[in-house]
Amino acid sequence: MNKIAFSILVAGTLFTANAQDPVVMEINGKPILKSEFEAVYKKNNGKDVQNNSKSVKEYVDLFSLFKSKVFEAESLGLDTLTSFRNELGGYRRQLASPYLTDKNTNENLLNEAYERLKSEVRASHILIRVNESALPKDTMESYTRIGLIRKAILGTVPTSAEIANYDKLLKNSTDVFFALKRKDSTLYKQKLNSVKNLSDYYKSAGSDKFQDIATKTSDDPSVVDNKGDLNYFSALDMVYPFENAAYKTKVGEVSDIVKTKFGYHIVKVYDKRAARGEMTAAHIMAKFSKESSKEERGNAKKKIDELYEKLKSGSNFEELARQFSDDNQTKDRGGLLQPFKSGRLPKEFEDAAFALQKDGDYSTVIETPYGWHIIKRISLKTVPPFEEIKTELKNRVARDSRNQMGRSALITKVKKENGFKENLKNRDELAKVLDTTYLQSTWKVDRAKALGNKEIFNLAGKSYTQMDFAKYLESQMTFRSPTDVAELMKSMYPNWVEQSVINYEDSQLEKKYPDYKNLLREYRDGILLFDLTDQKVWSKAVRDSLGLVDFYNKNKNNYLWDERADVSTYKCLNEKIAAEVRKQLKAGKGEKDILDAVNKSSQLNLSVENVTFLKGENKNVDANWKQGVADKNIVSDADKKVLVLVVNKISPKTPKTLGECRGLATADYQNYLENEWLAYLKNKYKVKVNEDVLNTIK
Repeated sequence: MNKIAFSILVAGTLFTANAQDPVVMEINGKPILKSEFEAVYKKNNGKDVQNNSKSVKEYVDLFSLFKSKVFEAESLGLDTLTSFRNELGGYRRQLASPYLTDKNTNENLLNEAYERLKSEVRASHILIRVNESALPKDTMESYTRIGLIRKAILGTVPTSAEIANYDKLLKNSTDVFFALKRKDSTLYKQKLNSVKNLSDYYKSAGSDKFQDIATKTSDDPSVVDNKGDLNYFSALDMVYPFENAAYKTKVGEVSDIVKTKFGYHIVKVYDKRAARGEMTAAHIMAKFSKESSKEERGNAKKKIDELYEKLKSGSNFEELARQFSDDNQTKDRGGLLQPFKSGRLPKEFEDAAFALQKDGDYSTVIETPYGWHIIKRISLKTVPPFEEIKTELKNRVARDSRNQMGRSALITKVKKENGFKENLKNRDELAKVLDTTYLQSTWKVDRAKALGNKEIFNLAGKSYTQMDFAKYLESQMTFRSPTDVAELMKSMYPNWVEQSVINYEDSQLEKKYPDYKNLLREYRDGILLFDLTDQKVWSKAVRDSLGLVDFYNKNKNNYLWDERADVSTYKCLNEKIAAEVRKQLKAGKGEKDILDAVNKSSQLNLSVENVTFLKGENKNVDANWKQGVADKNIVSDADKKVLVLVVNKISPKTPKTLGECRGLATADYQNYLENEWLAYLKNKYKVKVNEDVLNTIK
């Protein structure tokens, strides 16, 4: 049984009492308060609570035994074991997770995601890459570059002053700075020219300035093929900040600059429409490629047209796909494709597929860059009602980058509620004791002691100091490329603050949320009870071989074989062979001699099967339950062979050996050990009930 399921079955939820709770009972002098007993009673009984004093009093024995087990586990030190602490710590992290985010924010994000699933956006983007952990000077360079690109697309090309300013930022950026020191100006020229030439890019661009400029400026490698066009997408298809920008930008407009884990983007929205849903389809394909000749394309068209005519004449779609489709990945499945949404396949293919009105319909011949196709609609799944997909959607949102929104909202809330204040001057003093040894992962935290351990920020009256931050920096130390160490320290500071705030809130969960505290206690006791029962009963019964043997010897008459017959069944090809077998048996011949004699002409004449049957297992054996050859032949229903039964021996009821009944005997031994153990607990832990308090529980 799962440990936690075990705890819920045995314990239910435990409440820690407040000062006003009266004592309902004492177990070996340890007080148990009314609120704890009442909560466990009501949870374990659920709808069966009868609201009468009798059912409450009947529960006293169950509850007191449960508490006795918990106290026994604690007395044995099971709650101090490393294995216990690690297991409980893992469960604690799982239980704490929903409390370490802002629930209102998460609920709003959930509803927002569902509403967005009902529509699709077609957009293009330009990306300027920058690492999430980049230094401020590097993010400034990237931000400035994409800002100038956006202005150019909107018709305002960079001025000389703006280009000169960008040039300074670029030369100071980490990668370019070190490249120039190595006398390599390639990266510098590439980035600078992407800004200097914006005026020319704008003038030479066609009607779609965005896509034409994207091919010259975007860091997205796919821009060469798609000009930044991402086709249609819906909620949860893109990282959340990007999705947000796309859904909030009007059709035909360019978004503000948006930051994601990939870098800075600008997004142009081309279309918005109702979601098409998720299509399951099959197709027959006549393939051609970019390199195909005119003749090869023509032959592919003739092939698909012939197949289309066969379909119209009543041929089976799946069979045609298996025989003739050029898509080797789907032809063996009758052309069946994986389910797809908008934006996954070529536009021509998707438009034709989603235009099919009902399951089983197939399209006319359509062309894509990969060949000619005929498409059959298998099924179409539209957006289900909210309640139907709420759990699935909640899990997807939890895994999505938007989940950070709830965490960020909680951090802001905790800071406000607990008087967060910081002194960045004291933070910046750490630059005095940081040097390039930090980049080489050899820096020592003791160097920070010279600063005096001043407070950097305060939360809920607790001081977070220079040494605290220094220890965090040491924990994050790894080999890094050359960079400005002071700027690196400042870029790591927000993560330390956020983690510290979350850790503080985590430490307060049991005080703030009774449900959380109760559930954690339930898990704790569940692990203890499982481990204790395993130690005293389950594993002991398996490991204690001498004890099991002794228990078996004292109770072997509980493990009896029923009366049984040792039977040889001669399976004869026909009645003639059966008569020969009976003749041989009457003459006292043994099994091997009979087989050799009867099968001399054919090995198919006779086979023999030896089985021991318990009474009631085989109706034919039961009908001939006496030692010797059965009086009559039996015709097998399965293969029509003629059976001659020989009952070699009838054995009376006898005890099974321990090997023959080990599983059952072990289970009984476990029950014996448990009863002995429970008797020990009841004798050791004395229960004193306060009847006056107990009578107030309904």
